[in-house]
Amino acid sequence: MQPDYQGFVSVAKSALKGRIYTDYLRRFAYGTDASCYRYVPQVVVRAKNEKEICQLFKWSLRFNVPLSFRAAGTSLSGQACSEGVLVLANSYWQDMKFVFNPSDSESKHKKASSRNSMSADSESPQSIWLSCGVIGSDANAALKPFGKKIGPDPATINNAMIGGIFSNNSSGMCCGVKQNSYNTIKSVRVILHDGFVLDTSDEKNLHTFMRTHKGMVDSLLALREQILADSKLKALIKRKFAIKNTTGYSLNALLDFSDIKDILNHIFIGAEGTLGFVSRVEYECVEDYAFKACALLFYENLLGASEAVKILAHNEDIVSAAEMMDYGCLDAVSHLEGIPEIIFRAKKGNCALLVQLEDSTKEGLESKVSRIKSALKSAPSLFGEEFSYDSKQQDSWWKIRKGLLPISASTRRSGSTVITEDICFETESFAPGMEKITTLFEKYHFEGIIFGHALSGNVHFIITPLLGDDTERENFARFMDDMVDMVVSLGGSTKAEHGTGRMMAPFVEKEWGKKAYALNRRIKEIFDAKNLINPDVIICDDNTIHLKNLKPANAIEDFINQCMECGFCEKVCPSKDLTLTPRQRIAVRREIARLEELEAKGLLEDKITDSVIQESAQDMRQSTQSLSPNSALESSQESLHESSPNPAQIDSQSSYAHSFMDTLKSNANMIVEKGTKDIASKIAKHQTHAPLTQKEILKELKKGYAYFGVQTCATCSMCASLCPLEIDTAKIASKLKREQAGFVAKRVANNLATHLPRTMKWGRNAIKVANFGSKYLGAGIAKSLSKGAHKVFSTPIVPTFMPKPNTYMLESKTSPENKSSVIYFSTCINRMFAPSVKMPDKRPIQEVFENVCRKAGVNVLYPQNLENLCCGKAFKDYQKPSDELAYETYKELVISASEEKLDIVCDHSACTYELLKRVEEFAKHSGISIKLYDMPQYIAQVLLPKLSIAPLEENIGLYMMCATKKGKWSDTLYQVAKACIKGEIIIHQKTECCGFAGNKGFTTPELNESALKEFKAFYEGLGDKKISHGYGSSSTCEIGLSEQSGFGWQNLIYLVDKCSQ
Repeated sequence: MQPDYQGFVSVAKSALKGRIYTDYLRRFAYGTDASCYRYVPQVVVRAKNEKEICQLFKWSLRFNVPLSFRAAGTSLSGQACSEGVLVLANSYWQDMKFVFNPSDSESKHKKASSRNSMSADSESPQSIWLSCGVIGSDANAALKPFGKKIGPDPATINNAMIGGIFSNNSSGMCCGVKQNSYNTIKSVRVILHDGFVLDTSDEKNLHTFMRTHKGMVDSLLALREQILADSKLKALIKRKFAIKNTTGYSLNALLDFSDIKDILNHIFIGAEGTLGFVSRVEYECVEDYAFKACALLFYENLLGASEAVKILAHNEDIVSAAEMMDYGCLDAVSHLEGIPEIIFRAKKGNCALLVQLEDSTKEGLESKVSRIKSALKSAPSLFGEEFSYDSKQQDSWWKIRKGLLPISASTRRSGSTVITEDICFETESFAPGMEKITTLFEKYHFEGIIFGHALSGNVHFIITPLLGDDTERENFARFMDDMVDMVVSLGGSTKAEHGTGRMMAPFVEKEWGKKAYALNRRIKEIFDAKNLINPDVIICDDNTIHLKNLKPANAIEDFINQCMECGFCEKVCPSKDLTLTPRQRIAVRREIARLEELEAKGLLEDKITDSVIQESAQDMRQSTQSLSPNSALESSQESLHESSPNPAQIDSQSSYAHSFMDTLKSNANMIVEKGTKDIASKIAKHQTHAPLTQKEILKELKKGYAYFGVQTCATCSMCASLCPLEIDTAKIASKLKREQAGFVAKRVANNLATHLPRTMKWGRNAIKVANFGSKYLGAGIAKSLSKGAHKVFSTPIVPTFMPKPNTYMLESKTSPENKSSVIYFSTCINRMFAPSVKMPDKRPIQEVFENVCRKAGVNVLYPQNLENLCCGKAFKDYQKPSDELAYETYKELVISASEEKLDIVCDHSACTYELLKRVEEFAKHSGISIKLYDMPQYIAQVLLPKLSIAPLEENIGLYMMCATKKGKWSDTLYQVAKACIKGEIIIHQKTECCGFAGNKGFTTPELNESALKEFKAFYEGLGDKKISHGYGSSSTCEIGLSEQSGFGWQNLIYLVDKCSQ
């Protein structure tokens, strides 16, 4: 029976609403993972709960459609790819619960979060329940107050989710074999192919399973008996799992346990989603030692380092980690900021070991350090064995090690593909194994780098072949064959912790032998007789699958070309649950570049290349060519994000009446783009589509990218903060906006910037109109009506916390008694906005700042010509007016501050960050710099020491906007808040960027809503610590924060004024 995707989609779309995607752009983007493979799923589904998973299994069987499950997509072996239906199980699967007493019922388990109110001396949980979408580091953050953590610690723990960590049996730096998923699992909740929800933590459920699935139980126990009856097979399994091994299924579960509960707990570990859907796991909590010491040791070569590894392995009871890095690794990181000086002393051929020891006491740690230093005397390092107890130094070393894969991959040749391998040897075979890898590099002319978890005998290496070249492709194929032969000959594992996937599926039998491989196949048959759960992973009949569907690597813009799609960036992206993540934006950009290159060469095919779901091609083409406002609005209600905009054309007069300054310039392009379609709504409307030719795919990708890649990118650049290469994906949107700005749009932007006072007046009038509507219709009704109009006409929305127009007169405030002065550069946005009528303090920020300075004895001086000044950020999509405004502001501030060399303070953090960058640039040419403070910095460093503070007895919310994090002064906000209150400062740690993004909160409100979707529930769930005030340093962000939380957020200066005397 052929898969019936049309039938699957027809029944699924009504149940899943807008969470089923068949448009090519999202299928391509959501199909992207960290592996070297490119599979485009035929359907993508975002599942919310177990009921939906059960339905998906039912439809899978009915329509013979294969399902593959994906959490974070950080897997490297191709196990999270799909050609069928890809099921995303991440953002909706976030539950965590502490288990203090295993005998307690589920209702007594305490809900956990990455912010815990329990003190460190509270009773410690024995285990933790984690849904499959919980990020590993979030689980550890929840356990940190108890001095606990989960056992598995993959390098991707800041991004990898529990579903993948468990299903790959991921280990990592410190956990080795002893604390991996296999050895720390307590219970598992899995949905089987027939929809049965198996929960091994529930004895009643387990008994039901044994009755209703007796055949499955009997088959597993029969396999166990088969192993026990074969001494050679028993010995093989014991030996293979004595070291790290994720090749094939967990056969050791059948040998190590006789109770079916224990077998079930362990058989799904490392199964890579091929036996069922892992909904939740329960991990035993392990110690997270408070005291750590690290040493970066250098050796003459890999052989010398291997001798040290033997010594460290002999002392594994006190050594937490020993990470190997060859010279290629050291060379790859040498350009990074903050790199240790000692690395520059290393010469070609040298290598390094990063060693970590830990203990619960300082004395215990010092004793371990002394013992290891003594043991290592027989294998001395090049530059000594000095251990560091400095956590910042340790973090910098570990950051390098954890980022080695993407950092090393960034140095690859343009057009090459990143291939990551992951093998393991017994300790005595470690040195010979390393030597043979190097020999294989030379034999097949690959320049690879070698690193890994030396303490476990686990070696990673990277090669970057040009797979478009026939010779290199053939060399890669032969390299893989030889590598497998070499590892098997040394009794090692061809996959230690990355999982079998598609990369090693053809070699499972060679590594395990016929008998053990037959057991692997039988396990698959027991749980998935129809081969509909993640097919071709682990068990595959195609012996060349590891060489197929490898990612093409077309060159794109230099600032993103180094990306290897690892996914480290995704955690902080505000649009990750709305449209695309940074790596997905880059992946789609690459595909557009690939197709454009084919088009330029005349090689773009007209024949159908994407025959997925059959529908009339003519119907599809007509729908993309004409979409009325009414049909757009109707279709947007079917989409995942009901507030997705319909960017229809608007005329210039109405835009002046309905938008603010930022909105005016951002909508300028729309003035001349007649007949602009709503790509997002179009895609949602047509959830089944025609087979596409390459030309149609290119057209769809380019059209869709306007919304998915550009409009919904917050351009906050937070992605760069987690990327080991500091790739700033926001530059894509900025570049494309500037390139696509039309002549009229540029004229409008220039006019608005040149006549800034008039623009500000229009902005205040527009705000006045919006407030009039809110007052007489009611804030809720006004918002609803504006959202309806926004979907049809792309007019800005009117939030319930709509600012008032700022009419406060900005006049310098001085007193002869004051001994100091400050230049107050109040930003254009704060000169236009005054607090909403719903805010707790309705005074304009300028009045509040003046009052605090009065108390502190500081004169407030406004720059001359202030109404004409702007940092340029509001016009960032238009180079000329942005540069001119920034330079005029710089000149005016230089003049204002020069006579007495006065400090300058700015009242919006995003503008401060922008101006600081511009000032540095201008100062290089003029030689004249200025001292510019963001308002929280000025409060902390200048005002607080001059004020008498009476801390308030209350809890508050605090938000550090992205600019303060990029500028590295976010801690200052906490410092100020701490000085002002006696209560608790409550921060929603998961919000890295609120997504309001200047004007996007008005023009693309769904971005702010998605970025803060957990915000309200978080603050409402504080119990007796519930708060009613929040503080930040960005008036625009504070609109969105207020809107999504339901209570007012204002600048920290309001808090300082409230508690100062």
